[in-house]
Amino acid sequence: MANRLLTRLAAQVTERGLIPPKIGPKIHLDIRLGEQPFPAGFLFGLWLLSMITLPILWWTWGDAILPWGASISVLLQGSTVAACLIARWGGAKVGLIGGVLLVGSWAAEWIGSSIGLPFGIYHYTDRLQPQVGAVPLLIPVAWFMMLPVAWAIAFRITGRSRGWYFVVISGLAFTAWDLYLDPQMVDWSFWEWAPQEMLFGGYFGIPWLNYAGWALCAMLLTLLCTTVVDLKPLPTGYLLAIYIAVWLLEAGGLSIIWGQPGPAFVGFVAMGIFVVLAVCKPSLPD
Repeated sequence: MANRLLTRLAAQVTERGLIPPKIGPKIHLDIRLGEQPFPAGFLFGLWLLSMITLPILWWTWGDAILPWGASISVLLQGSTVAACLIARWGGAKVGLIGGVLLVGSWAAEWIGSSIGLPFGIYHYTDRLQPQVGAVPLLIPVAWFMMLPVAWAIAFRITGRSRGWYFVVISGLAFTAWDLYLDPQMVDWSFWEWAPQEMLFGGYFGIPWLNYAGWALCAMLLTLLCTTVVDLKPLPTGYLLAIYIAVWLLEAGGLSIIWGQPGPAFVGFVAMGIFVVLAVCKPSLPD
């Protein structure tokens, strides 16, 4: 069902001229979920449902529901990513990768919130619980739920699963998501930025250093993971679908529901570049 929906969406997007079906002699439109076991598809559907229903819950119960809604959505997306990876790699390899990402991202956030580098001066509020070292445990799960998704984008663009080109594209594709995320989470009071020097006024109240730090940490974690294990074969189907869904849902939510049209536009353009490059991809050798 999901595969048919994405195929139909791709056809309609192509017909409307938003994404050309061919760009050059060896580039074609390609959105396929591939073969995944039941848990991945089921969890993917639940995650989409949680994203769609969160505004309804907010309208009903107000801001108090946001930490719960965000936590459920993150856990469902993380579970979907884990199910996709386990189906392709097995539990041991995913456990190793998960450990590296969870511990590494927690350490980056703990250092960042403690000394102001590499992201800038910020701190987490008490809205997201539980916390270890003043860092909510949900934050490393958020890194895990999105960095492998960025790997899938990078693989589709580069045709590689290691090397500097793959590492750089992974970090940039991941950071593009934060152009949506950070302004929204600050608005929800999940974390706060201290007054500090912001080059050119910052990005909707966020220091530009934050995005350099995100890209750097994402690249270092990707490099570490590719050093520890071989990321091939990457299950790009559902991971690509997650990236596209986040791209569209965040743009619509921020612009229409959450009252942040500026970040919605910038994030849509930034993530959209990676979506177009990944979907309208050169044919890769078998």
